[in-house]
Amino acid sequence: MTSSSAADAFQAEITDLFTRLGDLHYGEDVTQMEHALRAAHHANLDGASPALVAAALLHDIGHLMQKIGEDAADRGIDTRHEQIGAGYLARGFPLEVTEPIRLHVAAKRYRVAVDPAYASRLSHASRQSLALQGGPMSPDEIKIFLADPHAGAARKLRSYDEAGKDLEAEVAAFETYGDLLRGLIAEAGKL
Repeated sequence: MTSSSAADAFQAEITDLFTRLGDLHYGEDVTQMEHALRAAHHANLDGASPALVAAALLHDIGHLMQKIGEDAADRGIDTRHEQIGAGYLARGFPLEVTEPIRLHVAAKRYRVAVDPAYASRLSHASRQSLALQGGPMSPDEIKIFLADPHAGAARKLRSYDEAGKDLEAEVAAFETYGDLLRGLIAEAGKL
């Protein structure tokens, strides 16, 4: 069972990352903090589970952790932020949080493959990163993706990710999610 102090410490570490680095943009019109809060807001509006709300809030934490720089995509580098973020969060969160995060780039590749018009709705930065991330999935990749038990949650997370670029949404502060994050960490019992 996770101690409350360990859950508090991990949640504080995550909050500190967003507080220190959340003003970074990574090619989008919104900051990482704004994007995280807007994605979580849309997950809440959709009635998503607490784990999926947390995944929406934290899905791009890997952007804050990668060391290549904000202009990585401009230099033709895929930072694999989804892997970095999911790996970091796995030390304290359940799979229901980390797997949709790990798969949210795959969900973008899936959506482009099954709905080519979806690509035209992506932001410039998201289209640029799509090319670096492998482009639309092949039929075999689609079968593998859909067989994953977390593919449905990842597809929902992808829609919250896109909605999280909406500049109009009124959102709660990051600290509002503290109890949710601590509860999920404690429930996972990993720390």
